[in-house]
Amino acid sequence: MSQAKSAVKRAGFFYFVFVMFAYTTGGPFGMEEMVTTSGPGLTLVYLLLIPFFWCIPVSLVAAELTTAIPVEGGFYRWVRAGYGNFWGFLAGWWNWSASWLLGGSYAVLFSDYLAVFFPSLIGWKHYLVSVALIALLAYVNIRGIQMVGIVSTILEFSVLIPVFVLCVMAAPRWHFQPFHPFVPPHVPAFQVFGVGLALGLWLYSGYEQCSSVAEEIENPQRSFPNALAIVVPLSMATYFAPALFSLAALGNWEKWTTAYLPAAALLIGGSALGVAMTAAAMLGNVSLLNATVLTSTRMPSSMAEDGYLPPVFAAKHNKYGTPWIAILISSVIYALLAFHTLAQLLTVYVWLRSLVTVLTVLAAWKLRKTQPETKRPFRIPWGRAGLAYVVIAPILMTIVALVGSDPFALKWGPVPVALGVAAYFVFPKIKKLVEGV
Repeated sequence: MSQAKSAVKRAGFFYFVFVMFAYTTGGPFGMEEMVTTSGPGLTLVYLLLIPFFWCIPVSLVAAELTTAIPVEGGFYRWVRAGYGNFWGFLAGWWNWSASWLLGGSYAVLFSDYLAVFFPSLIGWKHYLVSVALIALLAYVNIRGIQMVGIVSTILEFSVLIPVFVLCVMAAPRWHFQPFHPFVPPHVPAFQVFGVGLALGLWLYSGYEQCSSVAEEIENPQRSFPNALAIVVPLSMATYFAPALFSLAALGNWEKWTTAYLPAAALLIGGSALGVAMTAAAMLGNVSLLNATVLTSTRMPSSMAEDGYLPPVFAAKHNKYGTPWIAILISSVIYALLAFHTLAQLLTVYVWLRSLVTVLTVLAAWKLRKTQPETKRPFRIPWGRAGLAYVVIAPILMTIVALVGSDPFALKWGPVPVALGVAAYFVFPKIKKLVEGV
């Protein structure tokens, strides 16, 4: 184990910033459907306000606990330290299974955008490209976080430059009121508030996720909170600015369906910007998948080290020190699901993601009580009021999101949650049978 850990090339601060941004944001793509489901006004309000109830308090929790307990597995091990094996297992399992819903979808979206340039990319060829992308990024991740950071940095610069140009070209063409209408007329309330909120939580999720690679970062006690201070406002600007300026320039909020931003860029800046934005959207999905493989595969590896999953998941690559078996198995699962798209999967994903977030913020409160002597180089500000804020705000947001879920999510969201509970009791029995053989 020690030999494998020493082989790991740690990510410096610069690359880690882009790894975190790649996982939590990737680009402004994916928020477009909020405009038609929730209305342009409520969408812009959501993009500005949700962070104060979701990713900002979660970021403060992640910063405190990463500086206090910088271990591989991050929030999974914080929850386990605070609440015991059962809740720790659920935090890890729910997070890992949530990544299954997204990993394959990012590969599909990449192929969808690539088909804009190559219309013949349909059927088995479409699927083959998705699987090939997953295989390539599995290789990048086996090489380690430093390689992932280099790739993430290149990809994110390629994404943000066209987004910046879009905002600059759209700003002088401000002809419409971007907040009008505030909500779409004659649309069911659950769609206006529930679906849009679920999308917003997805957009601003994952800030505690990068804690799972704390042992692979140079000086995590310093790097993690500093990276959060950069990434959170950058993410807010990445979503809000192109939505605001594009709506103000075009005023065609009814046409904002999934993946609309490249079309908006075409109308605002011509074919060159349209092509550049389409390429940026394609690369954004590559970046999201790349970072998802990195952060999510540390869950089964850490859980295997703790005896919850077969030991093979904890195996480290002799040269790179990465959990290569966990990476390969996760990538196979993504490939098996690479014929689905995001669509309603996001509302189911939010059930898993939000419950993990609730457990994470509760762990911060619990560990303050049970481990007060632990040094916390970064501490959640504002004393008891600050601690109450970072715990209560995400819990309230989770309740609102789950109660306001669309019918599909209300029906299927509890299913993967319950499967996690079942897995906790089933896996030990399977392990005993395997050991007995």
